[in-house]
Amino acid sequence: MSILIDKNSRVMTQGITGKTGQFHTKTGKEYANGKNCYVAGVTPKKGGQNYEGIPIFNTVREAKKETGANVSVIYVPPPYAAAAIEEAVDAELELVICITEGIPVRDMVRLKYKMEQQRSKTLLIGPNCPGVITPDEIKIGIMPGHIHKKGPIGVVSRSGTLTYEAVGQLMEIGLGQSSCVGIGGDPVNGLKHIDVMKMFNDDPQTEAVIMVGEIGGSNEEECARWIKDNMKKPVVGFIAGVTAPPGKRMGHAGAIISGGKGTAEEKLAVMEECGIRTTKNPAEMGKLLKSVLK
Repeated sequence: MSILIDKNSRVMTQGITGKTGQFHTKTGKEYANGKNCYVAGVTPKKGGQNYEGIPIFNTVREAKKETGANVSVIYVPPPYAAAAIEEAVDAELELVICITEGIPVRDMVRLKYKMEQQRSKTLLIGPNCPGVITPDEIKIGIMPGHIHKKGPIGVVSRSGTLTYEAVGQLMEIGLGQSSCVGIGGDPVNGLKHIDVMKMFNDDPQTEAVIMVGEIGGSNEEECARWIKDNMKKPVVGFIAGVTAPPGKRMGHAGAIISGGKGTAEEKLAVMEECGIRTTKNPAEMGKLLKSVLK
C-alpha cells in the first residue's frame, strides 16, 4: 500500500503551460510508465490546447468534471499560487500539492483561514515542497524518480534535498520506500509531520519511518509526543540546523529560531525523550533506520 497517492490517482497540473510545469508533468507521466495518471492541465485562457496528449482546461472545475481528476499539482508563479490552491480547494479536490516557493505569507494565512472556516476536506501538501512519490507507481513533484524503489520505509521531511539524501542512503542498504512526502519548509503550509506520521502508522505496508525536520517552529516536537503515545512502528529522526547560530534564518522561510525556541538541540532532545532514535549526522540516517528494524 501507500499513503496519499497511488497508481489510481488522477492528476491535473495547474500551470501546465509554463516551462517548469511542462518539464515535471512530462517526467511524472514518464515515471507512471503507461499508467494514465496525468489526465489534465489547467491554465486560464489556454483551454482547448494540449501538452504531451494531456488536455488543457481553463479552470480546475472544468478539468475535474471532464477527466475525473482528484489531485492537483501546482507550478503557478508565487504571486498567483495561493489563488491556484484556493481554486483547487473550492473545486473540492482530494489532494493539492503546491511546489511553488516564495508565496507571500499573507496570502497563505488568508487561504489557511478560509480552509479552516469552510472545514475543507482537501488535503494540502506544501507550498515550497518537492512533492510526493509512491515508488514504482506515481511521482508528483520535482524529486528524481530513479533514486526510489518500492519498499517498507516511509519518509517525511521538511527538506527536499534531505529527502533525497535519506532515500539515497536507504537504497544503498537495500531498503525501498512505501511513500515519501516532502511537506515543505514554509511557515504557513498544509500537512505537518504529525499528519503524515498518522498515515504511515495506519499503513500496513510501512514498517518504519525516517522523519527529517529543521530548526524553527514546534511541529517536530508535537509529532514526537504523538509518536510516544501512539506510534506502533520505529521512527528515526534528523534535524537540520544543529550548527545554526541563534536567530539564523536558514534556507526555508519556516526555518527560523524565535525566542530561543525551535533549536535543533531542543527538537532532538524532545524526540529522544519520546523514544525516537536520532542522529546529528545526516550521513547516518539510513544506517540508524536499519539498526531499529526488527
